[in-house]
Amino acid sequence: MTKPSRYDRIAFVASPSSEAQTAFNQLTAQYGNCNPDEADVVVALGGDGLMLQTLHHHMRTGKPIYGMHRGTVGFLMNEYSAHDLRARLETAHESEINPLLMRATDVNDRVHLHHAINEVYLFRQTSQAARLRILIDERERMPELIADGIIVATPAGSTAYNLSAQGPILPINAALLALTPISAFRPRRWRGALLPNTAYVVIEVLEDDKRPVAAVADHEEVRRVRRVEVLSDKSISMRMLFDPGHSLEERILREQFGT
Repeated sequence: MTKPSRYDRIAFVASPSSEAQTAFNQLTAQYGNCNPDEADVVVALGGDGLMLQTLHHHMRTGKPIYGMHRGTVGFLMNEYSAHDLRARLETAHESEINPLLMRATDVNDRVHLHHAINEVYLFRQTSQAARLRILIDERERMPELIADGIIVATPAGSTAYNLSAQGPILPINAALLALTPISAFRPRRWRGALLPNTAYVVIEVLEDDKRPVAAVADHEEVRRVRRVEVLSDKSISMRMLFDPGHSLEERILREQFGT
C-alpha cells in the first residue's frame, strides 16, 4: 500500500504572468487545487515578489510555503518542474523565519503597524538627505546619521535591498539583523552594524518638517514618519520549503562566493 503523503491537499497560487499562469493550469489539472484554508501546503508559482505576498497572506496560519520559479527574480524559489510534485514536497527541507514588526509614528502622531519578511527601511522623500538618530535597546548608538536612509534586514532579506546597499549577507539561521545605511554622508565611512535579532531598534527622524522621511516594511509604506521602532516578532513563525541542495542556507552561501 502506498504511504499517504503529508501534502495530499495542495493549494496553488500564481502571479499574473503568462509563464506562471501556464504552470498553474498544468499543475492544477495534474494535482487538483485545494482551498488554501484546507490545504496541507501552499505552492507559489512566480518570482520572489509573489513569494513575499504569499508569506504575508499566510503569515499566521503556520502553513508551509513552497515556491517554484516562474517569474523574474527567484532567490526564494525552487526550480520549476511538474513531475512528481508530492515526492518533492516530502523530501523538501524546511526553513523557519520570523518577520520584523515595524511600528511607525507619523508627524500627526498616527501609529502604523506592519510586518516585514525582508526588511524595514527609511528613505528620504525629497532632494535633501535624511537626518536620523539611532537607538538600540533604548541606548543611543548614533546621535546623527545623514544619509539617503537606513535598512534593518532579516537574514532572509539580507540578499535583497540590503545587499544592493553593500550590506552583509547573513546565514538564514543566524540570530542576527543587519543595520545598513543607504548612501551615508555623515559619518561617511560608517558601513552599518550587525545586531542580535533580539534587538529593539528605534530610528528617530530629525528635522521631520524640513527633511521628510518615509518608512517601508516590505511593500507597505508610511509617509512623513517621526519615529520608527523595529523588532523581530517571535510570535510568528513562517515555514518555507526548499529542495535538497537548494535550501535558503545553501543559496545564501553561494551568493557570498558569487556562484
